[in-house]
Amino acid sequence: MEKVFLLIVIVLIILAISDLIVGVSNDAVNFLNSAIGAKVAPLRIILIVAAAGVLIGATFSGGMMEVARKGIFNPGAFSFENIMIIFLAVMLTDVILLDVFNTFGMPTSTTVSIVFELLGASVGIAFVQIRSQGLEMGEMSNYINSGKALTIISGILVSVAISFSVGALVQYVSRLIFTFNFTKTMRYFGAIWGGIALTSITYFILVKGAKGATFMSDSNLEWILTHSWQIILGSMVAWTVLFQLLNWVFKFNILKFVVFAGTFSLAMAFAGNDLVNFIGVPLAGFESYKIFTAAHGASSDGFLMTALAGQVKTPTLYLLIAGLVMVITLWLSRKARTVVKTTLDLSDQDEVNERFQSSVFARSIVRQALAANKMVQRVVPQTVLAKMEKRFDPAAFKLHVKNNPGVSFDLIRASVNLVVASILIASATSLKLPLSTTYVTFMVAMGTSLADGAWGRESAVYRISGVIAVIGGWFFTAFSAFTVSLLVALFIYYTHFYGLIALLPLGVFLMIRTHMVYNRKEDEKVKEEERASIISLDGDSVYETCSDNITSLIGLAGLTVKKTVDALLREKRKKLKEHSKTIRDLNKGAKTLKKEVPVTLQKLTEDSYESGHSYIEIIEYLREAMHCATHIVEPCYEHVDNNHSPLTESQSESLSSLANTMHKYIDAVAKAIKDGDYSHSEELVGKALSLSEQISKTRKKHLKILKKENGSTRSNMLFMDILNESKNLVLHINNLFKAFRDFSEQNRIKHLRTF
Repeated sequence: MEKVFLLIVIVLIILAISDLIVGVSNDAVNFLNSAIGAKVAPLRIILIVAAAGVLIGATFSGGMMEVARKGIFNPGAFSFENIMIIFLAVMLTDVILLDVFNTFGMPTSTTVSIVFELLGASVGIAFVQIRSQGLEMGEMSNYINSGKALTIISGILVSVAISFSVGALVQYVSRLIFTFNFTKTMRYFGAIWGGIALTSITYFILVKGAKGATFMSDSNLEWILTHSWQIILGSMVAWTVLFQLLNWVFKFNILKFVVFAGTFSLAMAFAGNDLVNFIGVPLAGFESYKIFTAAHGASSDGFLMTALAGQVKTPTLYLLIAGLVMVITLWLSRKARTVVKTTLDLSDQDEVNERFQSSVFARSIVRQALAANKMVQRVVPQTVLAKMEKRFDPAAFKLHVKNNPGVSFDLIRASVNLVVASILIASATSLKLPLSTTYVTFMVAMGTSLADGAWGRESAVYRISGVIAVIGGWFFTAFSAFTVSLLVALFIYYTHFYGLIALLPLGVFLMIRTHMVYNRKEDEKVKEEERASIISLDGDSVYETCSDNITSLIGLAGLTVKKTVDALLREKRKKLKEHSKTIRDLNKGAKTLKKEVPVTLQKLTEDSYESGHSYIEIIEYLREAMHCATHIVEPCYEHVDNNHSPLTESQSESLSSLANTMHKYIDAVAKAIKDGDYSHSEELVGKALSLSEQISKTRKKHLKILKKENGSTRSNMLFMDILNESKNLVLHINNLFKAFRDFSEQNRIKHLRTF
């Protein structure tokens, strides 16, 4: 039997490594988003600084391991066998759950997931024990440490409000002091700001964090705690003087140093606070196994784990190995970049392609905020408002973004994000509360975004909807973590070793599946970005990129329509489903191009406004053409999917002929546009008119047939709808072709004038 439990320990260790990988992919956003958002340095430099913080912070997390062993449940109430089932259920659930969230780029809380997984699994096993012994459900309090669990959960929830409020307040005051054009103000206040920031980091990481450090001796710890105020005052004076001297002599960029220090400290706080979420349970399982094997001859289902509640010092080597795995993941994980992007999009100072749609709740909040703002404007004197508005003028930042594309916010906001989040997280670590680093860093970033005016009237509803979606995901994390862990624990309890053998392949399959979904989403995203990546400096570059993107779209659309008709006539449901997905992707690509129109127009040179007008026309015709193609393809799939009657023989012949002719016409148009060859433009326009007349004749012919024959109503409707949409598709493709022709002519005339 011991061999089985040894195997379980090995499985727990493997799951710990997997959990470290998926966990870091999720939590990298906590310490990377500020440095990346401000583009303080190349990514590799940012990762080096963060990696150093993670490695050192890993050694500070020894005290936090207590939470996994006895923070949520009373180990003395469970047998060794039940404890191992709980730990297995927790780790299996955690790996899969975090991987799913990473796949969809949603930052969730590893702390909330581990707490509710421990709670769910232990409640499930406790329920079985209570029922088997014929006890009342009130006995649950003997198994579950409800007081500690409630403290942890309430602390996490309170952190959301505190983080948002503190972040907004500090950012508002900081912006009033420094403004967006902070070059001048940094000469006077930069050294003081840097001194405060670095002193805060020094205090909360060194003084408070030292309590959990595994390498810290009792005498050193006592000296640090005894001389706390001396360390604080000494740090404040030393950092302030040093920064001022460096600024005078070398024009030292204090804010960059603060952002680097903040990134290091937040990575350190993350490792110190969140490492328990990844390896705390496996280490507790290993410790349980050692305790059980030491009690020779003990029964696994009767040996209570009272000894697990004692004080245990986690070996520093284990923590360093875990830290090393986290660092490697940090460098290699693509999913970490995806999660970072979600936070950056919601906090970007400039307008971006918003990934969230507006919601009723978000619109209501914005209306209430606008009403409150009007009340403030009536109360506060206009002179004061004018001065404050001047302090928040983002003109200097917009100029900075123009010269440095990809910057989401400036160094002032980046430094506030990092310093405030570091202080809050390190404080919780010192109290041994597993505060959610994701909640804190995300809500601090959202608070500073609000205070900085990043949530303007053009973006507020979308940003607030995004925040609501992320917070909703946190609640879903708690619910799903509790429920799935409870069910997995019960499944393993009743199926024993066989259940574990069944669950492990299932877990591997789900992770592979989510990885495939992620890769597919990333490929689609790359295609979208390629379609929307207009060079947009002059008419030639707009035409070049526009023709490449749009000919690709209309060519694929024409081919998809032809294949759809072929599959409809042969009633190939799976093929129709594939074509339906393809046309949705193409439609999305056209929609993305239309969304990017304002950005494209802003990038045009002054002598290219006519090109901009032509580009807008082309995009409008493209969108209409894609709508028509969609209204052909999707009804065909629905028709076959619902097992409706097939088309008649005469309808099939007419539709097949039409689809082939239309495909040849669209291909010819795409080739002419791509090659820039409009020498046969009259012929192509004539083909469009001829095709339109052919469709009209076909419709009249079949209307006469319908009067004589009683066919299927749905099939007849589908046939007529395809004819109508095909005629509209040809019309819009023809207009698009003529707009391209005019576009090309405008550029040719402009070049002749220049020559």
